[in-house]
Amino acid sequence: MSNILEINKIYKQDCLSFLDRLYKEKISPNLIFTDPPYNLSGSDLNLKNNTTGGAFYKVNEAWDTMSEDEYFNFTYQWIKKSFDIQKDGASIYICCSLHNIGEVTMAVKQVGYSIKNIITWAKINPMPSITKRTYTHSSEFIVYAVKGKKWTFNYETLKLINPDKAINGKDRQMRDVWSLPQCQGKERIKDPQTNRAVHSTQKLEELVKRAILGSSNENDLVLDMFMGSGTTAVASKRNKRNFIGCELEDRYITVANNRLAVN
Repeated sequence: MSNILEINKIYKQDCLSFLDRLYKEKISPNLIFTDPPYNLSGSDLNLKNNTTGGAFYKVNEAWDTMSEDEYFNFTYQWIKKSFDIQKDGASIYICCSLHNIGEVTMAVKQVGYSIKNIITWAKINPMPSITKRTYTHSSEFIVYAVKGKKWTFNYETLKLINPDKAINGKDRQMRDVWSLPQCQGKERIKDPQTNRAVHSTQKLEELVKRAILGSSNENDLVLDMFMGSGTTAVASKRNKRNFIGCELEDRYITVANNRLAVN
């Protein structure tokens, strides 16, 4: 592993030590967009005909299993290290669900970020409630917070890309409820042998794009320390931003690099 970090590259490393490397090399991302573990594994629900990775609240992965104390400590540590590497005016977007939004918001506030919105991702194609004992889980959340006072917020750009237009057709302010589908179709990366999703929680590129266009400018640096299948990197590259990130799973790094090679 090189001692000097390069931008526009995904590294195989755990998030905490990678954040320490960024701090040591004084690499300061203008924007962080990340989708950390929700700590939901261990309660498998078998949907044998599903090919999109299953429901987000039934993830069953080794990297998503911690005790409550371990999870809060882990969450606090990576959010604190994120705060330390960012300069005043930077932003962070953290994906979460009802299961971990408490830990995320508490840590974000404790380390010194200021929460500006909790964006609701209202899914137009949610997985059904198989047990029929709860309301259908049709939403996830994105905690949007900033460091300092002079943060980037491209208000007019967000109005322009907002699909929700006024009755007269004019642009409207981007609201904090985003009605978007789960990642599916051609965008969903699948194993050609099994036809099942390679990554159980692959995020929709449009979701990341809105954060990138709203809270960064061209040539800014975007960090994702839970890179997964590479959506943050791809969205950054498409929208003329630089990126950097890390991931532990070789199979995900391969998928991410393959996506970058054709985008």
